Amino acid sequence: MQIWTGQAYPLGATFDGSGTNFALYSEVAERVELCLIDEDGAERRIGITEVDAYVWHVYLPSVQPGQRYGYRVHGPYDPAAGHRCDPSKLLLDPYAKAIAGMASNHPSLYSYSFEDPSERAAEDSAAHTMHSVVVSPFFDWGNDHPPAHEYHETVIYEAHVKGLTMLHPDIDENIRGTYVAMGHPAIIEHLRELGVTAVELMPVHQFVQDGHLVEKCLRNYWGYNTIGFFAPHNEYSYAGETGQQVQEFKQMVKNLHEADIEVILDVVYNHTAEGNHLGPTLCFRGIDNAAYYRLVEDDRAHYYDTTGTGNSLLMRTPHVLQLIMDSLRYWVSEMHVDGFRFDLASTLARELHEVDRLSAFFDIIQQDPIISQVKLIAEPWDLGEGGYQVGGFPPLWSEWNGRYRDTVRDFHRSEPGLIGDFTSRLAGSSDLYQHTGRTPIASINFVTAHDGFTLRDLVSYNDRHNEANGEGGRDGESHNRSWNSGAEGATEDEAVLALRARRAKNLMATLLVSQGVPMILHGDEIGRTQGGNNNTYCQDDEISWVDWDLDAEGQEMLRFTRTMIALRQSHPIFRRRRFLQGAGDGEDGSLRGEVEWLGTDGAPMTGEDWSTAQNKCLTMFLDGSAIPEPNLRGQRIEDDSALVMFNASGNSVDFTLPPADHGSEWRVTIGTGDTLEVGAALAAGATISRPGHSLLVLLRPPMDDTPDHPDTGEEDDPPLRA
Repeated sequence: MQIWTGQAYPLGATFDGSGTNFALYSEVAERVELCLIDEDGAERRIGITEVDAYVWHVYLPSVQPGQRYGYRVHGPYDPAAGHRCDPSKLLLDPYAKAIAGMASNHPSLYSYSFEDPSERAAEDSAAHTMHSVVVSPFFDWGNDHPPAHEYHETVIYEAHVKGLTMLHPDIDENIRGTYVAMGHPAIIEHLRELGVTAVELMPVHQFVQDGHLVEKCLRNYWGYNTIGFFAPHNEYSYAGETGQQVQEFKQMVKNLHEADIEVILDVVYNHTAEGNHLGPTLCFRGIDNAAYYRLVEDDRAHYYDTTGTGNSLLMRTPHVLQLIMDSLRYWVSEMHVDGFRFDLASTLARELHEVDRLSAFFDIIQQDPIISQVKLIAEPWDLGEGGYQVGGFPPLWSEWNGRYRDTVRDFHRSEPGLIGDFTSRLAGSSDLYQHTGRTPIASINFVTAHDGFTLRDLVSYNDRHNEANGEGGRDGESHNRSWNSGAEGATEDEAVLALRARRAKNLMATLLVSQGVPMILHGDEIGRTQGGNNNTYCQDDEISWVDWDLDAEGQEMLRFTRTMIALRQSHPIFRRRRFLQGAGDGEDGSLRGEVEWLGTDGAPMTGEDWSTAQNKCLTMFLDGSAIPEPNLRGQRIEDDSALVMFNASGNSVDFTLPPADHGSEWRVTIGTGDTLEVGAALAAGATISRPGHSLLVLLRPPMDDTPDHPDTGEEDDPPLRA
């Protein structure tokens, strides 16, 4: 075999159409061996002699795509000093574009004896670990281009590649649970008919099956246990794991893009699958432990953990920052994804022990010409001190709005004293985001997500039912802000079932009439249940998978959700680019409010209405003609106006429509409670009875007497109809 010196850049294994360049960073290494693995598991070791700026590199003209490989790093094994090099462990390439196999829980993966952790163990791990794979970078993208939906037009659908597709009757059983299935016409047709514009895929970076779960005959279903930041998870591949997963992932993205659907990845850069000081040596730990991980300053044998998973990546080192940025750019440039949701993003901002919104990570993202142009969504909390940072991220970022979730859940289960907070969430949470110069798109609004109850379970259970997880039902969140509507779990009580269906619709409708960016959990649109399990991280089975066999309730929920998304997409008043202004918010104080909060009497809410803890009813008036937003041609957009009536109490309540200056006639558009016919006309000042736990949306077209706008000294173009 010919061995050439190669180049120190780019890192990883890079096939150029002829041979492959290998480059690995390790500052602590004294010697590095590249190990080529054949189909029978036989290993050929090649000593790397070239080192530039701590990057060990070599070029092998004969190595082609599909070649399995790994590294053995010789250097200090001194845990007290933070060093854990161990050449008996075959290590993954941190930049591997594909990974074959799955690590077992074999003792050889650990550098210590299970019987005595202080005793060194040097059993070779090659037969029990995962292998990096050389891949071909070539793929026919055709005319693929990102849909590039503007944020305010976006409706996100959080989905799991396997969970969404595993039971779909129109997908061949052989390909279910794979990238091929995710890009299947049956899935794409469902997404298009639903009206979502982006899928946010739960982790597809290569992850590891946790040993403690395997021992209990469970699996890591969610995938928040990354070991390969460049590699699509191999268990979601149909054709194979020696590069086929890369081709299949690209084809999935291409198919979704052709349907005008963006692909956002849920990424886990805050920790790795190697765990704490008692975890396996799979990759980073054996390459350069102190360079990759945050260690306890006065006890460097242990890891500083703000994630609850055993370790945290050291974001202060240039090579860790480079690793993450190279990974992000790769997924955008080579895999054509359209954005990222960052798991436990507060950890990424920690340079020492505090969350710093001006940390190096945010700075480097801000100036990057590629990453700064895609959708960036933070999960703005972690488990460390000061880790709850909702509203604390820089202007470039959007955030999962946990305050929105909690308030909307509480309001719709009739908790008192929430009117003020609820209206703030409906209007885009300006109290959280406006002070940093951000707009409503900073708020990713959600009621449910993968972590917690589904929408159906939220209205069907008071308590978690996680016995199947094997932890005595003690895992998962105990404070769910849920209400079972009168019976715990399965019931045949028609009144309870009707109330649950109505409340689920109320929550979905609230999400879709709120300013900001809505996110829907997969299956909520068809009434998916997890049987009350609110922590299905280890349930890779029917508990978590979407059941596509819809009963009448599921079909009706699907119809309602489609209608609500279509309503949002066709009416800009529900998805404004800027925060809504109330009456008198203009410079001269003369502008009619873009939003008004009305009491049940149709008049603006009084101080008493706002302060009365038992007030659980209100009407939101959105004026489609007040300060219309400019479109790209400088013209004003004019939309219908809306009244949205909320009755979160348990009793029927009379609502009076506002006077004629708000609109002389309103049309019933959609609602819950089945007391009014869609399309029915209601006159200004009319009084209607709304049942307990109900919602009603009324629309009217623009009136001729639109309000005055600030005088700019220029003649306005005529308004465009939305």
